[in-house]
Amino acid sequence: MTAIPPGLPANLPPLRDVLARHEIKASKALGQNFLLDLNLTGKIARAGGPLEGLTVLEIGAGPGGLTRALLAEGAGHVIAVDRDRRCLAALEELAAVVPGRLTVVAADALTLDEYSLVPRPSRIIANLPYNISTPLLFKWLDRLALFDCLILMFQKEVAQRITAAAGGKAYGRLSVMVQWRCQAAALFDVPPRAFTPAPKVTSTVIALTPRPAPLAPANPEVLEAVVAAAFGQRRKMLRSSLKQISPDPARLLAAAGLEPTLRAENLSVEQFCALARAVAATPAA
Repeated sequence: MTAIPPGLPANLPPLRDVLARHEIKASKALGQNFLLDLNLTGKIARAGGPLEGLTVLEIGAGPGGLTRALLAEGAGHVIAVDRDRRCLAALEELAAVVPGRLTVVAADALTLDEYSLVPRPSRIIANLPYNISTPLLFKWLDRLALFDCLILMFQKEVAQRITAAAGGKAYGRLSVMVQWRCQAAALFDVPPRAFTPAPKVTSTVIALTPRPAPLAPANPEVLEAVVAAAFGQRRKMLRSSLKQISPDPARLLAAAGLEPTLRAENLSVEQFCALARAVAATPAA
Protein backbone atom coordinates (compact mmCIF):
# COMPACT_ATOMS: atom_id res chain seq x y z
CA MET A 1 0.00 0.00 0.00
CA THR A 2 1.31 3.45 -0.89
CA ALA A 3 1.91 5.70 2.11
CA ILE A 4 -0.16 8.87 2.22
CA PRO A 5 2.18 11.87 2.22
CA PRO A 6 1.89 14.25 5.15
CA GLY A 7 -0.24 17.28 4.44
CA LEU A 8 -1.70 20.13 6.47
CA PRO A 9 -4.47 20.37 9.07
CA ALA A 10 -7.75 21.35 7.45
CA ASN A 11 -8.58 24.03 10.00
CA LEU A 12 -5.76 26.48 9.29
CA PRO A 13 -6.91 30.11 9.32
CA PRO A 14 -7.12 31.85 5.92
CA LEU A 15 -3.92 33.69 5.00
CA ARG A 16 -5.73 37.02 4.89
CA ASP A 17 -6.72 36.50 8.52
CA VAL A 18 -3.08 35.78 9.35
CA LEU A 19 -2.01 39.01 7.63
CA ALA A 20 -4.58 41.02 9.57
CA ARG A 21 -3.84 39.45 12.95
CA HIS A 22 -0.08 40.02 12.67
CA GLU A 23 -0.54 43.44 11.05
CA ILE A 24 1.52 42.33 8.07
CA LYS A 25 1.64 44.79 5.20
CA ALA A 26 4.05 44.27 2.35
CA SER A 27 7.24 46.31 2.65
CA LYS A 28 8.66 47.86 -0.50
CA ALA A 29 12.06 48.08 1.19
CA LEU A 30 12.07 44.28 1.65
CA GLY A 31 10.81 43.65 -1.90
CA GLN A 32 7.66 41.97 -0.59
CA ASN A 33 4.71 40.94 -2.76
CA PHE A 34 2.74 38.18 -1.08
CA LEU A 35 1.34 35.30 -3.11
CA LEU A 36 -1.92 34.12 -1.55
CA ASP A 37 -3.55 32.30 -4.49
CA LEU A 38 -3.79 28.65 -3.42
CA ASN A 39 -3.93 27.32 -6.98
CA LEU A 40 -0.75 29.14 -7.91
CA THR A 41 1.19 28.26 -4.78
CA GLY A 42 0.29 24.62 -5.31
CA LYS A 43 1.40 24.81 -8.94
CA ILE A 44 4.75 26.30 -7.92
CA ALA A 45 5.26 23.69 -5.20
CA ARG A 46 4.68 20.87 -7.72
CA ALA A 47 6.77 22.42 -10.50
CA GLY A 48 9.98 20.54 -9.70
CA GLY A 49 8.36 17.16 -9.22
CA PRO A 50 7.34 15.16 -6.12
CA LEU A 51 8.40 16.56 -2.75
CA GLU A 52 7.89 13.52 -0.52
CA GLY A 53 10.87 13.12 1.79
CA LEU A 54 12.70 16.16 0.42
CA THR A 55 14.08 19.12 2.31
CA VAL A 56 12.96 22.35 0.65
CA LEU A 57 14.62 25.70 1.25
CA GLU A 58 12.21 28.61 0.83
CA ILE A 59 13.66 32.10 0.70
CA GLY A 60 11.45 35.09 1.46
CA ALA A 61 8.69 32.95 2.92
CA GLY A 62 6.59 35.94 4.01
CA PRO A 63 3.38 34.99 5.86
CA GLY A 64 3.59 31.41 4.57
CA GLY A 65 1.46 31.12 1.44
CA LEU A 66 3.96 29.05 -0.53
CA THR A 67 5.15 27.42 2.70
CA ARG A 68 1.69 25.96 3.21
CA ALA A 69 1.67 24.61 -0.33
CA LEU A 70 5.07 22.95 0.10
CA LEU A 71 3.87 21.22 3.26
CA ALA A 72 0.54 20.27 1.70
CA GLU A 73 2.37 18.68 -1.25
CA GLY A 74 4.27 16.42 1.14
CA ALA A 75 7.67 18.05 1.61
CA GLY A 76 9.44 16.18 4.38
CA HIS A 77 11.02 19.31 5.83
CA VAL A 78 10.68 22.96 4.84
CA ILE A 79 13.25 25.53 5.93
CA ALA A 80 11.55 28.91 5.64
CA VAL A 81 13.86 31.93 5.66
CA ASP A 82 12.73 35.50 6.24
CA ARG A 83 13.90 38.58 8.13
CA ASP A 84 10.58 40.31 8.71
CA ARG A 85 9.68 39.76 12.39
CA ARG A 86 5.93 39.98 11.61
CA CYS A 87 6.19 37.18 9.07
CA LEU A 88 8.44 35.14 11.34
CA ALA A 89 5.72 35.13 14.01
CA ALA A 90 3.16 33.89 11.48
CA LEU A 91 5.53 31.17 10.28
CA GLU A 92 6.23 30.01 13.83
CA GLU A 93 2.48 29.52 14.32
CA LEU A 94 2.42 27.31 11.25
CA ALA A 95 5.46 25.37 12.50
CA ALA A 96 3.60 24.57 15.71
CA VAL A 97 0.89 22.65 13.85
CA VAL A 98 3.33 20.58 11.74
CA PRO A 99 5.84 19.39 14.37
CA GLY A 100 9.27 18.58 12.93
CA ARG A 101 8.39 19.56 9.38
CA LEU A 102 8.94 23.34 9.34
CA THR A 103 12.00 25.20 10.57
CA VAL A 104 11.77 28.99 10.61
CA VAL A 105 15.06 30.85 10.15
CA ALA A 106 15.43 34.56 10.82
CA ALA A 107 18.20 35.59 8.44
CA ASP A 108 19.29 37.72 5.52
CA ALA A 109 19.26 35.37 2.55
CA LEU A 110 22.32 37.05 1.02
CA THR A 111 24.50 36.05 4.00
CA LEU A 112 22.79 32.75 4.75
CA ASP A 113 25.05 29.69 5.06
CA GLU A 114 23.09 27.07 3.14
CA TYR A 115 25.75 24.43 3.83
CA SER A 116 24.90 24.47 7.54
CA LEU A 117 21.14 24.31 6.93
CA VAL A 118 20.27 21.79 4.26
CA PRO A 119 21.26 18.20 3.47
CA ARG A 120 22.18 17.03 -0.02
CA PRO A 121 20.22 16.91 -2.20
CA SER A 122 17.69 19.55 -1.27
CA ARG A 123 15.54 21.83 -3.38
CA ILE A 124 15.04 25.58 -3.44
CA ILE A 125 11.49 26.72 -4.17
CA ALA A 126 10.93 30.43 -3.70
CA ASN A 127 9.07 33.55 -4.69
CA LEU A 128 12.21 35.69 -4.51
CA PRO A 129 12.24 39.29 -3.34
CA TYR A 130 12.72 41.21 -6.58
CA ASN A 131 15.40 43.51 -5.16
CA ILE A 132 17.86 40.71 -4.33
CA SER A 133 16.90 38.00 -6.83
CA THR A 134 19.95 38.30 -9.10
CA PRO A 135 22.58 38.43 -6.31
CA LEU A 136 20.92 35.40 -4.72
CA LEU A 137 21.04 33.51 -8.00
CA PHE A 138 24.76 34.17 -8.46
CA LYS A 139 25.38 33.07 -4.89
CA TRP A 140 23.59 29.78 -5.49
CA LEU A 141 25.48 29.12 -8.72
CA ASP A 142 28.50 28.48 -6.50
CA ARG A 143 26.51 26.10 -4.26
CA LEU A 144 24.71 23.93 -6.79
CA ALA A 145 26.04 20.71 -5.31
CA LEU A 146 23.46 21.17 -2.54
CA PHE A 147 20.41 21.11 -4.80
CA ASP A 148 18.65 18.79 -7.22
CA CYS A 149 16.79 21.74 -8.76
CA LEU A 150 15.78 25.32 -8.11
CA ILE A 151 12.24 26.53 -8.76
CA LEU A 152 12.39 30.32 -8.63
CA MET A 153 10.12 33.22 -9.43
CA PHE A 154 11.61 36.33 -11.04
CA GLN A 155 10.34 39.40 -12.78
CA LYS A 156 9.53 38.23 -16.31
CA GLU A 157 12.27 40.39 -17.84
CA VAL A 158 14.90 38.79 -15.61
CA ALA A 159 13.55 35.30 -16.32
CA GLN A 160 13.81 35.99 -20.05
CA ARG A 161 17.43 37.00 -19.64
CA ILE A 162 18.22 33.83 -17.68
CA THR A 163 16.65 31.49 -20.25
CA ALA A 164 17.51 33.38 -23.47
CA ALA A 165 19.26 31.61 -26.34
CA ALA A 166 22.23 33.12 -28.17
CA GLY A 167 21.33 35.62 -30.86
CA GLY A 168 18.47 37.38 -29.09
CA LYS A 169 18.26 40.75 -27.40
CA ALA A 170 17.67 39.19 -23.96
CA TYR A 171 20.81 37.03 -24.21
CA GLY A 172 23.57 38.35 -21.99
CA ARG A 173 25.81 37.86 -18.98
CA LEU A 174 23.04 36.28 -16.90
CA SER A 175 22.16 33.82 -19.68
CA VAL A 176 25.74 32.62 -20.12
CA MET A 177 26.69 32.29 -16.46
CA VAL A 178 23.49 30.44 -15.52
CA GLN A 179 23.30 28.18 -18.56
CA TRP A 180 26.97 27.24 -18.21
CA ARG A 181 26.09 25.45 -14.97
CA CYS A 182 22.36 24.72 -15.28
CA GLN A 183 19.65 23.74 -17.67
CA ALA A 184 17.20 26.64 -17.54
CA ALA A 185 13.54 26.58 -18.55
CA ALA A 186 10.69 29.05 -18.15
CA LEU A 187 7.63 27.24 -16.77
CA PHE A 188 4.74 29.70 -16.51
CA ASP A 189 3.89 33.36 -15.92
CA VAL A 190 2.21 34.77 -12.83
CA PRO A 191 0.10 37.91 -13.40
CA PRO A 192 0.38 40.96 -11.11
CA ARG A 193 -3.16 40.47 -9.79
CA ALA A 194 -2.11 37.21 -8.11
CA PHE A 195 -0.06 39.15 -5.55
CA THR A 196 -0.86 41.33 -2.58
CA PRO A 197 -0.06 44.09 -3.34
CA ALA A 198 -0.01 43.73 -7.12
CA PRO A 199 3.40 44.60 -8.60
CA LYS A 200 3.67 46.57 -11.82
CA VAL A 201 5.25 43.67 -13.70
CA THR A 202 4.44 40.10 -14.66
CA SER A 203 6.49 37.39 -12.95
CA THR A 204 7.77 34.09 -14.36
CA VAL A 205 8.55 30.83 -12.60
CA ILE A 206 11.65 29.10 -13.95
CA ALA A 207 13.31 25.75 -13.30
CA LEU A 208 17.08 25.47 -12.99
CA THR A 209 18.51 21.95 -13.03
CA PRO A 210 22.21 21.79 -12.11
CA ARG A 211 24.36 20.11 -14.74
CA PRO A 212 26.55 17.17 -13.58
CA ALA A 213 29.46 19.25 -14.91
CA PRO A 214 29.61 22.71 -16.52
CA LEU A 215 28.64 22.81 -20.17
CA ALA A 216 32.29 23.27 -21.23
CA PRO A 217 35.62 23.65 -19.38
CA ALA A 218 36.45 27.16 -18.14
CA ASN A 219 37.78 28.95 -15.10
CA PRO A 220 34.74 30.62 -13.46
CA GLU A 221 36.50 33.90 -12.68
CA VAL A 222 38.02 34.17 -16.15
CA LEU A 223 34.71 33.30 -17.81
CA GLU A 224 32.92 35.94 -15.74
CA ALA A 225 35.50 38.57 -16.75
CA VAL A 226 35.26 37.66 -20.44
CA VAL A 227 31.47 37.69 -20.44
CA ALA A 228 31.31 41.01 -18.54
CA ALA A 229 33.73 42.64 -20.99
CA ALA A 230 31.94 41.29 -24.05
CA PHE A 231 28.46 42.36 -22.96
CA GLY A 232 29.67 45.58 -21.38
CA GLN A 233 29.83 46.97 -24.91
CA ARG A 234 27.47 44.56 -26.62
CA ARG A 235 26.94 46.69 -29.73
CA LYS A 236 30.64 46.60 -30.52
CA MET A 237 32.46 43.78 -32.26
CA LEU A 238 34.46 41.51 -30.01
CA ARG A 239 37.74 42.83 -31.38
CA SER A 240 36.81 46.13 -29.72
CA SER A 241 34.90 45.10 -26.60
CA LEU A 242 37.60 42.66 -25.46
CA LYS A 243 40.26 45.38 -25.30
CA GLN A 244 39.26 45.74 -21.64
CA ILE A 245 40.87 42.39 -20.85
CA SER A 246 43.54 41.99 -23.55
CA PRO A 247 45.90 44.22 -25.53
CA ASP A 248 45.53 41.82 -28.47
CA PRO A 249 41.90 40.66 -28.77
CA ALA A 250 42.42 39.43 -32.33
CA ARG A 251 44.94 36.85 -31.13
CA LEU A 252 42.59 35.64 -28.39
CA LEU A 253 39.71 35.31 -30.83
CA ALA A 254 41.88 33.41 -33.29
CA ALA A 255 42.99 31.03 -30.51
CA ALA A 256 39.33 30.40 -29.69
CA GLY A 257 38.41 29.90 -33.34
CA LEU A 258 36.17 32.97 -33.45
CA GLU A 259 35.74 35.70 -36.02
CA PRO A 260 36.77 39.16 -34.70
CA THR A 261 33.67 40.76 -36.24
CA LEU A 262 31.27 38.76 -34.07
CA ARG A 263 29.34 40.47 -31.27
CA ALA A 264 28.78 39.08 -27.80
CA GLU A 265 25.17 38.05 -28.46
CA ASN A 266 26.33 35.80 -31.34
CA LEU A 267 28.47 33.54 -29.14
CA SER A 268 27.15 30.34 -27.60
CA VAL A 269 28.00 29.43 -24.02
CA GLU A 270 30.54 26.92 -25.34
CA GLN A 271 32.21 29.61 -27.45
CA PHE A 272 32.48 31.92 -24.45
CA CYS A 273 34.17 29.05 -22.63
CA ALA A 274 36.64 28.61 -25.50
CA LEU A 275 37.41 32.31 -25.29
CA ALA A 276 37.92 32.06 -21.51
CA ARG A 277 40.35 29.17 -22.02
CA ALA A 278 42.27 31.26 -24.55
CA VAL A 279 42.51 34.11 -22.04
CA ALA A 280 43.65 31.76 -19.28
CA ALA A 281 46.34 30.32 -21.56
CA THR A 282 47.72 33.75 -22.48
CA PRO A 283 50.76 34.79 -20.37
CA ALA A 284 50.26 37.99 -18.40
CA ALA A 285 51.95 41.00 -19.94
